[in-house]
Amino acid sequence: MSTALVTGGTGALGRLVVDRLRERGHDVRVLSRRAGAGTHVGDLRTGAGVAEAAAGADLIVHAASDFRRVGRPDIAQTEHLLAAATGARHLLYVSIVGIDRIPFAYYRNKLACEQLVTDSDVPHTILRATQFHELIAFALQTVERLPLAPLPLDFRFQPVAAADVATRIADLIDGEPLGRAPDFGGPEVQTLAQLLEVWRASRARPRRAIRIPVPGRIGRAYRNGDNTCPGHADGTQTWQQFVASAPVSAYTVKPPRTG
Repeated sequence: MSTALVTGGTGALGRLVVDRLRERGHDVRVLSRRAGAGTHVGDLRTGAGVAEAAAGADLIVHAASDFRRVGRPDIAQTEHLLAAATGARHLLYVSIVGIDRIPFAYYRNKLACEQLVTDSDVPHTILRATQFHELIAFALQTVERLPLAPLPLDFRFQPVAAADVATRIADLIDGEPLGRAPDFGGPEVQTLAQLLEVWRASRARPRRAIRIPVPGRIGRAYRNGDNTCPGHADGTQTWQQFVASAPVSAYTVKPPRTG
């Protein structure tokens, strides 16, 4: 049995990772700023309590990220964790497919974190995954009551189940550090227009949608599918299965965060 520390362990992905690791017999620590939310209190932004949480942990999953602040705090958080992780035999950093090809501010900060991990002396694996089903669902839920929903219908996505990603993380962290693991995507690449049709068949909303053109490099990248990895369609749950099985409450939360 190994001792594993999970950052972001109270988030949408992190909770599933914690469950997977505990099922495999690991002693799992969860770092949180809020007392009682995890097993250890610490603040990655300042480094307070991080060394104590990491002491004796030979496995670390770094799934904490601040999407709402466009990932700006992520760099300092990763620096503080790496400084405390000198005794770990394997650290896994959760990242996103296409961050080196799409000039989105949040992605630039994620890419900087990847570089910090790569440049460190900590044995590591970087896993990039495509967008979660829940993120696409949240975007569609926010516009479904509009009389005319403006959406970038020609954008391509390869949505993946967070549960599938969590299982992949558990598999990887139990193995040897890979440096950069193969990308991990959902079973299908579809345009947002195709994803919307599945959503409307289940929800009957939005009644009408209009394609909004997104100019520049970001729009071109999403139209080209630079955020997808068709050669690694390893997830098992399709978008249609997710929409059919998820309760309505799954769509009424903010976008899932890893932290």
